[in-house]
Amino acid sequence: MPDLNLPLLLQVVLGLGLLNVWLLRAGSATGYRGGDSTSLRQEFTAYGLPTWFFFLVGGLKIGCAVGLIAGIWLPELLMPAASVLVLLMLGALAMHVKVNDPPIKSLPAALMLAMSGTLLSLTL
Repeated sequence: MPDLNLPLLLQVVLGLGLLNVWLLRAGSATGYRGGDSTSLRQEFTAYGLPTWFFFLVGGLKIGCAVGLIAGIWLPELLMPAASVLVLLMLGALAMHVKVNDPPIKSLPAALMLAMSGTLLSLTL
């Protein structure tokens, strides 16, 4: 196992956080869901996005999570996973703005963006 450092910590936090949201809590209501949504799927509907986009983004986020965690042992996966995650989090923030959510609802996406951007900058 590699030594504990900030990039490793960010990889684990981001990867497990994404898996938690998309695999364990996708159907759960939270205070951070866009609009008045009570699930991830409803959130995409609130943003005016088609159903196929929900599956595309979900697949990309789960793929990023796996890439970040696997990047502990396969470092070549780290940059692509973190880069895609930065783009996805920018999109998430844009969707919160689109539906006029209060800023607190954007907090998880903003934190994920900050962490993935920091991870990229530390591993360049």
